Amino acid sequence: MAAMGGMEKYVPKGADVIIKPNVCVGYRSYEYAATTNPWVVGELVKMCFEAGAGRVRVMDHTYKEQMAEGYAKSGIRKQVEAAGGEMEVMPIRKFVPTEIPLGMDLKTIDLYEDILNADVLINVPIAKHHADAKLTLGIKNLMGTMNHRLIMHTNMGQRLADLSSRVRPTLNVMDAVRMLMAWGPTGGSLGDVKKMDTVVVSQDIVALDSYTATLFEMKPDDLEYVRAAVAMGLGRSDLENLRIEEINLD
Repeated sequence: MAAMGGMEKYVPKGADVIIKPNVCVGYRSYEYAATTNPWVVGELVKMCFEAGAGRVRVMDHTYKEQMAEGYAKSGIRKQVEAAGGEMEVMPIRKFVPTEIPLGMDLKTIDLYEDILNADVLINVPIAKHHADAKLTLGIKNLMGTMNHRLIMHTNMGQRLADLSSRVRPTLNVMDAVRMLMAWGPTGGSLGDVKKMDTVVVSQDIVALDSYTATLFEMKPDDLEYVRAAVAMGLGRSDLENLRIEEINLD
């Protein structure tokens, strides 16, 4: 974060901050790399308060709708509350019909109202395999901001790009501390987990996903939602032309 200018660059004094990890389901602890690393989330909460945030909430509309269970089982609740943040279970009544002006296929969707209105949104996906999308990364993590997520499984690549044109995180922090290499999104075997001890940070969600794809020995163009997002002008995948700084914290 220091290399990115510090959290104070992204979090104004008194800001209402929402952090969006990937909690996924209510029955996986962090070791299985199906959920975002709880210490990464907790540290981000702490840094937001140090930057002067007025309120920091953490939430995810899990695809099994096991929010409360997932918050506890993943270990995220413990770390967030220890840092002074709030875990918010997302009630259905707060998802509101929202137009997607730039959408190529997806024109309207029910999005969580508080996420739309937050001063700062920090997207904190975990890097993992996905049976349909190939990888769950930053763009796909935005599905946890919406209701009726099954509609995304038709023309998934384009619809994910459409979603990312409407939900625009202030900052994206990729948890690649432990990566799920197979049988995602839920996993279940520690043998499918690769310990990388890596965190990737970018304001450009497309660049973030493009770089993270290389950690799986894939190319950005291997991901349909990256190709669609680039075509829509939502970010860059030309890694060879980007400034990428690798910092060893050992």
